[in-house]
Amino acid sequence: MAARPVSLSAYARLIKSNPNFRRLWLAQVVSEIGDWFYSIAVYSLLLELTGSAKAVAIAVVLQVLPQFFIAPMAGVVNDRVSRRKVMIFADLARAAIVLGMLAVKTADMVPLVYGLLLLQTFMWGFFEPGRTATLPNLMRTEDDLLVGNALSSTTWSFNLMAGAALGGLVAAAFGRDAVFVINSLTFLASAAFLRGMKVIEPHVERQPGFRPRDLADFSPVIEGIRYVSGNVRLLATLLVKSGLGLLGAHWVILPIYGERIFPLQIGDIDPQRAGMLGMSVLMGSRGVGALVGPLIGGYWAGSRRSRLRLGILAGFIAITLGYSGLGLASRIGWAIAAVILAHAGGSVIWVFSTTLLHLQADDRFRGRVFAADFGFLVVTMSIMSYAAGVALDWGISVRTIAIVSGSVALFPAALWGILALPLWKE
Repeated sequence: MAARPVSLSAYARLIKSNPNFRRLWLAQVVSEIGDWFYSIAVYSLLLELTGSAKAVAIAVVLQVLPQFFIAPMAGVVNDRVSRRKVMIFADLARAAIVLGMLAVKTADMVPLVYGLLLLQTFMWGFFEPGRTATLPNLMRTEDDLLVGNALSSTTWSFNLMAGAALGGLVAAAFGRDAVFVINSLTFLASAAFLRGMKVIEPHVERQPGFRPRDLADFSPVIEGIRYVSGNVRLLATLLVKSGLGLLGAHWVILPIYGERIFPLQIGDIDPQRAGMLGMSVLMGSRGVGALVGPLIGGYWAGSRRSRLRLGILAGFIAITLGYSGLGLASRIGWAIAAVILAHAGGSVIWVFSTTLLHLQADDRFRGRVFAADFGFLVVTMSIMSYAAGVALDWGISVRTIAIVSGSVALFPAALWGILALPLWKE
């Protein structure tokens, strides 16, 4: 059968016809909107209490880097027990963790912020590989798998756009505490949706009962390493997101742009709240880009694997153009356009590489494959985020850092185009 482009009607059809995917999707919607409410509030809180870009960079690192260290354990757990139950547990834990932010009122309590972010990241490190690895088990066809991945990425993008915008407005109108409570409730709602999801999990049927002491058994990790290293195409695809992580400086760049370069002064609101609104607009623009990227890319590529691979190269080029343009933007309108372009490219990379991994990885190894996929991503993302925060505190212009971030994306583009793409021509 010829590959068909992914149309808007395909997304609606999948949601309507597949109730279990619909529950997974709704869980994603509510929890991720809460996450973006939460991130704006946390970054604003740290800037208010410390005045340091490095403080934001540390928060970003704590939101991503621990996933690398938890990845081996998370991968094994998701390949040994019910992924649905793992996700529910992670949601319930995060609902409790985020409420701890209500206690943070003074600068000497900033370490508590970092501790809570660390715990929440550990839980995300279990949740996300489980969600991604579960997706193929809910799909009937290969075409549905691409639609599901594109919809998941598009939803993440919409949630970023909506959550960042609403988060800034809610925080400005009602204060940060309201944001933290709302985020906690979204995790409870996510757990409720997942509880009603029915999914066949063949990886559980083939495994012996899981015991806590099995976490000290590294043989499944070694087995997973051998599986990936024995397939050079799978390994190349697995490393794509580590290249995407080189864009990690944007986690620091965009809040600083919003607070210092393009604050939105509406009426007589104070500078702090104007900065939060500026952050919301730029973070929301990132969501717009990540929303339109898979829509356009999916329509062009359909389920043709050659186009999925070529789209990854195009995505890195879009990142270079977008962040170089952000560094040169003199008005917020141009800044918004540049961010949209860059993150449209980044979202295409995410969707296409995830779909290719789904198509290449065996279900028995899928939890470990995606734990490694996210693990490599967060290492590069953490390095770039922290470096950006330190550079800003050293006095390097945020515009210069934006241009450098765009230029760095040429490196993974060259590696993918020169070394990886020829692997499929052999």
